[in-house]
Amino acid sequence: MGIFSPDGALARLLNTLGNLIVLNILTIICCVPVFTAGAAMTALYTMVMRMARKEDGKIISEYFKAFKVNFKQATIIWLILMVIGAIIGFDLYFFMRVQTESSTVRTVMMAIFLAFGIIWICVTLFVFPLQAKFYNPVKRTLFNAFFMSIRHFFHSVGMLAIDVLLVAAGLLVPMLAALVFLFGFPLLA
Repeated sequence: MGIFSPDGALARLLNTLGNLIVLNILTIICCVPVFTAGAAMTALYTMVMRMARKEDGKIISEYFKAFKVNFKQATIIWLILMVIGAIIGFDLYFFMRVQTESSTVRTVMMAIFLAFGIIWICVTLFVFPLQAKFYNPVKRTLFNAFFMSIRHFFHSVGMLAIDVLLVAAGLLVPMLAALVFLFGFPLLA
């Protein structure tokens, strides 16, 4: 079996890269209406996990099947996370910009809401893979994501650092911007 054979390593690599590009495009399109981003990310994680288990199939139809199956629950989770994130973001903005007098209360409140923000981001990193892998009620999925983000805090910070580095590399290095655009969401998954 040569390198250029249809079953060779090069063909498998190119097939995987093509599938990742298709998944990224599908995820971007499905995230355009913002309220469907949760279902889009859950479908993405479902497909990436299948690819990792070598269960490749029809990428597009399986993606939309996972999107449809998880739509209601993932959308509810996403909307809850958006509301919580908006509250934390507003509070941080308020204490950074509106309350301009320096005081101990301002510093303490900023530290508290910054900690809440970091925990919120870490929960967001875990919630959609959990939704893709397991079927639980919304409350249980959010609790499990919260528990995992606290229990594995250093892994959460590492995952967050990798995500930030990929986005920063795409923004700061023009040559990598095209790669991040093509493979962005699947790379983060």
